[in-house]
Amino acid sequence: MDLEMEGVTELPAKSSPVLCINSGSSSLKFALYSMGGQKEELVFGGEVDRIGLENGHLRIHGARKENLAALSDNFADHQEAVRAAFSAIGTLSLPAPAAVGHRVVHGGPDHSTPVKINPQILDNLRKLVPFAPLHLPGEILCIESVSAHFPELPQVACFDTAFHRAMPEVAERFPLPRSLWDEGVRRYGFHGLSYEYILSTLGAESVGRIIIAHLGNGASMVAVKDGRPLDTTMGFSPTGGFMMSTRSGDLDPGVLLYLMHEKGYDSRKIEDLVNHRSGLFGVSEISPDMKTLLDKMQNDPHAGQAVDMFCYHLRKHIGALTAVLGGIDMVIFTGGIGERAPEVRRRVCQGLEHLGVLLDEDLNGKNTETISPAESRCMVRVIPTNEDLVIARHTYKMVSS
Repeated sequence: MDLEMEGVTELPAKSSPVLCINSGSSSLKFALYSMGGQKEELVFGGEVDRIGLENGHLRIHGARKENLAALSDNFADHQEAVRAAFSAIGTLSLPAPAAVGHRVVHGGPDHSTPVKINPQILDNLRKLVPFAPLHLPGEILCIESVSAHFPELPQVACFDTAFHRAMPEVAERFPLPRSLWDEGVRRYGFHGLSYEYILSTLGAESVGRIIIAHLGNGASMVAVKDGRPLDTTMGFSPTGGFMMSTRSGDLDPGVLLYLMHEKGYDSRKIEDLVNHRSGLFGVSEISPDMKTLLDKMQNDPHAGQAVDMFCYHLRKHIGALTAVLGGIDMVIFTGGIGERAPEVRRRVCQGLEHLGVLLDEDLNGKNTETISPAESRCMVRVIPTNEDLVIARHTYKMVSS
């Protein structure tokens, strides 16, 4: 291993350091926040990528994004990634966490709030693995690894599905036999931690009819009325909803039956197709990255079609969620694409004038917080999200209590 280090960050006095861990299928992101002092502050952050692959990297940066450490190695699994991250934190003499909060992608039907992790909670998470087989195994490994190295360190699970448990049952149910509902087959929704953060920034402005679009590699929308979610685009899994970077979104079940019966697809091949070879990547045959496709769409019709389809799907879902809300007062864009792609926002809003949605082209191009003109009946905003801070808040609150 080759660890390059620069600088050390000190924790402000009279505060509690909370480490947030966000685990993906082949990546691990982490951030330490100072909580409980005069203000919430990021102390450092970092990530481990290419877990389970060759040529992985571990990077740690300070609160101002300055590089603190870089390590190149092969990380066989999430347990090794956690061990390497804690080792690097110790080598840098960075503040050790007093508690750890985990983003857990799926809480099933029973978890509507964050929970302190104990053996029973871990058993529950293992039973939920079939609901989220791409994410939960790595997240469980992270929790177990922290427990193995620091058995006294309290840990909290923050569920990405919890926010949506307040949806009405009519929005949660699929038109399937009732026995499947009893087994937990229902619409769960995801990106809940992101939506919770956005609403926290609005404060009193969260009253009204709001659609929030979290647009990143994974993407979804939620319809919120007076702070309560009424419906969302993602369903039983993060594959559902509208098209994403590599995920298909909702499909006619007949397509999957055709692939099984006529093309010999098994479950693994279908999973690979709908999660890794579809969406922007599948349509463009170039890249899953929106910025790359926007740069190429003038000269490559496939890139242009992928962008057109993505924006069309978003516009269509805004219309559907507006019907759920009975009108619309505010649209909020967040996530990597939502925050940094003015052209996508322009294309999505174009054609929604009948709903009172107008854009100021100059403000939109500058990525300002409000991108609608004063005369727009529906305010359109761009608000950067911060899931880690929500995790830190929940963890600090639960450990303190």
